Amino acid sequence: MKGRALRAPTKLPVILGKLFLRWVFSKADIVFFIYRFVWYAFQTRSSMNSSVDFFESLIDEDGRFAELNCQEPSHRGHRARTRPLIQENINNGGGVSLSPPHTISQRETGTQVSQCYSGPPSPCGSSSSAPSPTVSPAPPPGTATLDPNWQATKPTVRERNAAMFNNQLMADITFIVGSPGHTQIIPAHKYVLATGSSVFYAMFYGGLAECKPEIEVPDVEPSAFLTLLKYLYCDEIQLEADTVLSTLYVAKKYIVPHLARACVNYLETSLTAKNACLLLSQSRLFEEPDLMQRCWEVIDAQAEMALTSEGFVDIDVSTLESVLARETLNCKEINLFEAALAWAQAECVRRDIETTPSNKRVMLGSAIYLIRFPTMSLEEFANSAAQLGILSPQETIDIFLHFTAANKPQLSYPIKARAGLKAQICHRFQSCAYRSNQWRYRGRCDSIQFCVDKRIFVVGFGLYGSSNGAADYNVKIELKRFGRVLAENNTKFFSDGSSNTFHVYFENPIQIEPEYVYTASAILDGSELSYFGQEGLSEVYMGTVTFQFHCSSESTNGTGVQGGQIPELIYYGPTVNTSITNPNPNED
Repeated sequence: MKGRALRAPTKLPVILGKLFLRWVFSKADIVFFIYRFVWYAFQTRSSMNSSVDFFESLIDEDGRFAELNCQEPSHRGHRARTRPLIQENINNGGGVSLSPPHTISQRETGTQVSQCYSGPPSPCGSSSSAPSPTVSPAPPPGTATLDPNWQATKPTVRERNAAMFNNQLMADITFIVGSPGHTQIIPAHKYVLATGSSVFYAMFYGGLAECKPEIEVPDVEPSAFLTLLKYLYCDEIQLEADTVLSTLYVAKKYIVPHLARACVNYLETSLTAKNACLLLSQSRLFEEPDLMQRCWEVIDAQAEMALTSEGFVDIDVSTLESVLARETLNCKEINLFEAALAWAQAECVRRDIETTPSNKRVMLGSAIYLIRFPTMSLEEFANSAAQLGILSPQETIDIFLHFTAANKPQLSYPIKARAGLKAQICHRFQSCAYRSNQWRYRGRCDSIQFCVDKRIFVVGFGLYGSSNGAADYNVKIELKRFGRVLAENNTKFFSDGSSNTFHVYFENPIQIEPEYVYTASAILDGSELSYFGQEGLSEVYMGTVTFQFHCSSESTNGTGVQGGQIPELIYYGPTVNTSITNPNPNED
């Protein structure tokens, strides 16, 4: 067929197409590379100043897609680059700090951090878009940590909350605490405070929630406020003698009862005659009846010491009146009058007025009529109150007539003496004896140890005397704790030759704290032959107080738990239950 053009078989295009498609599928990676090359060439808007940046962007597939999806790129071979993430350090007034490095492509090195790249805020600060990161100085103690993984080292919720105490990290409220000129700025977290105090909850989340970023607290000492926060954040209570009263105030102010109870317990354990009157005044202010009762126990038993303490002149007039009206004070009336004058003088100084007798009378006001002048001895009244100008001339004359005249005038002052405290006696022997095995005093020490479960005040000891007729004794009595002498007295007593006990007293009652071991000792000098106790008790229950007795290593004359000398402890304490009777020693 000459002259006819040759035609390819009709099936050839199909075959070639199949071959081409087979080749394309076998070279998919090359095709995809070409596709990416074309796509990137049309989509990029910035000039490609560096061929390295360009080809790296093409090859680093994971890095580009991570960026597009706002995710951190994975570490991919040696092409990955690192840069620090800029974070704001909230503790340094908006300065910035550097977090541990994150992987990022070289194309972004030295440029502004992408908003897409920024993840959730770090617990140590918030993200910043500052173009030139700077490193802030290390924060002072008590401020936010720079460690972004600080939580990993604190396994418990308590430890993590404790890390936030007095820390600006995540703080959302600031307190300006203290009087003007002596303030302290204390950061805090509303959630923590609200979970520990109903007052803070109402302040931050109640109907009238506080919206200000700063709250002034001028009536609270900074140290006391920090003690409150320490408890709320860390569940720790650290009290000190100088700040416990202010801590009790802030615990009451923000209704944190457990902290308030701890303050009261601390005050009770540190209660002495020197601070009892001042603590009584504070406990009345804070409405703490238990603490008030403990204060009254000390004041009643050790009234003379309490009235002459430095803190007495600082009490309020209402507390002064309650002290002067107290029926059970264990002191002379002249001591009360002198204490009232000292308070009146201090009040004149506080009010910046002259300390004249008339001004002191004005300061005392109606409290003067609570002093029982007629119960003083005539000598005490004549040498003191009658000459100081506190009483009017007519009052002085009337009181003198009350002392001396048969027809006594009507007085504005109480004429009945105070009842005082009634001493109680703990007997530790069930019987006494004097037979063939006579007890002898030879200047040796009789000693016994004891402890109690409630606070009491030891007044003196009951001792046995001569079993061979009437005799006089010289005696030295001591009370020790941990080898330290708390009180001693050298005195005398007369023994009538009977088996009765004879009481000897210390000059002032001695406060005995529960659960501590005390040593009672006596050295007698007189007639050698004496009665002695037997069938001793190691534990004696006195209704509200339990005594426990132990042998003392200081005893060199045979006295012990089972028998010997010092049969009685005389004390002031809680009222004895009259339904409980204790055996009295009687002659065998």
